[in-house]
Amino acid sequence: MSFKDKDLHSQKEIDAKFFIKTQDITAEACGVSKRSIQRICSEVKKNDQLPETGPSFSSPRKSYKRAKYVSELDDFNSDVVRRTVHEFYDRSEYPTSELILNAVKSKINYSGSLSSIQRLLRNLKFSYKKCSDGRKFLMERNDIVALRCKFLRQICTIRQNKDTRPIVYLDETWVNQNHSRTIAWQHDSMVGPKIPIGKGGRLIVVHAGCAKYGFIQNSKLVFRSNTGNSTDYHSQMNSEVFKSWFTQMLNSLEEPSVIVMDNASYHSTLIDNFPKSNTRKADVQAWLTKKNVDFSPLENLAELRQKVKALIPFEKKYELDVLALEMGHEVIRLPPYHCQYNPIELIWAQVKNQVATKNKTCKMVDIEKLTHEALDSVTQHDWEKCVRHAETLQDEDNEKEIMRDSMLEPIILTLLPDDSDWGESSDEEGNSE
Repeated sequence: MSFKDKDLHSQKEIDAKFFIKTQDITAEACGVSKRSIQRICSEVKKNDQLPETGPSFSSPRKSYKRAKYVSELDDFNSDVVRRTVHEFYDRSEYPTSELILNAVKSKINYSGSLSSIQRLLRNLKFSYKKCSDGRKFLMERNDIVALRCKFLRQICTIRQNKDTRPIVYLDETWVNQNHSRTIAWQHDSMVGPKIPIGKGGRLIVVHAGCAKYGFIQNSKLVFRSNTGNSTDYHSQMNSEVFKSWFTQMLNSLEEPSVIVMDNASYHSTLIDNFPKSNTRKADVQAWLTKKNVDFSPLENLAELRQKVKALIPFEKKYELDVLALEMGHEVIRLPPYHCQYNPIELIWAQVKNQVATKNKTCKMVDIEKLTHEALDSVTQHDWEKCVRHAETLQDEDNEKEIMRDSMLEPIILTLLPDDSDWGESSDEEGNSE
């Protein structure tokens, strides 16, 4: 007898068998699992010891975190949003959230709301700043702008000076075990291709290349991730693994080169690790002693930190940059959140598309084989096209940065540290975060 319609109360005759399997009957009547009923009963028994508090039940999947698809886009779509804001700057227009939302919807079919686009803009390091007329204006964080200007000036100057050194771009990516095409022509009368649920295992790929040679010989690194359910391949990399690969890649370069890479943590190990703000006093004293810095045993931790701060150089010196320089190469760092300047991102898209097209078994062994085949199929001509596209963006943005100061100067007022404001109901956007 089924009680899915919750009709137990309408039964005229209830015999003893209903009281033998009460949990089964309750689960069926409520449309939940028997395990949920058992858990609730167990929690009731525990709360019997504290009758004054009454029963308390924990919600299932309490630790589950919903993915924020509309406010956490991939690198390419995030770049579209960033460049959309910059287009407003270039036209001397005010980029409000509503205008940005409408523009992004027309470009990438963005499905988010006004609050979602504001959250996305904050993730991309934008914030509200006051303008000379009192309205609020979306501006990029100053340190991000400064790093972008520095990179564009360096990379464009190299080309303007007709520097013959190859510009080598490197990066890491991943390929999921179940990576396959998700859209295909289908008929209503037949079932289309079955796509496995979940991402499965994961391969991490590290490589480098340039327009002159294509992929650098003997610089391919492909290995399996230890934690297949990781949401970010960066968690599987560390400075030791990357330094070993980086050294091998440098040895494979045929001539002095310019190496372009981002600022991932395992790319950015400092030559000298200065004590952090949470370093113990004894460790700070030991570090100062090692640096031959005089201090009194009576000085407290705050005074010792001031001595450490005085020794920190204005520009950071990275271990890999020095290693490359010793071998005759120069390293240029990409600005944060600007993957569009790295042509290897387009190479990754080509490789992943080939793997997705040929992935029929969704087995880790086959995915590894397909990934190697896709990497090996990338030609020097492919690299030329991707580098040409990236260089066009670099040149265009460099020109815009030169013009942007004169365009924004009449608009932007000198800002105070507390000018940034999100979420006030009185703001011009009319929406709170």
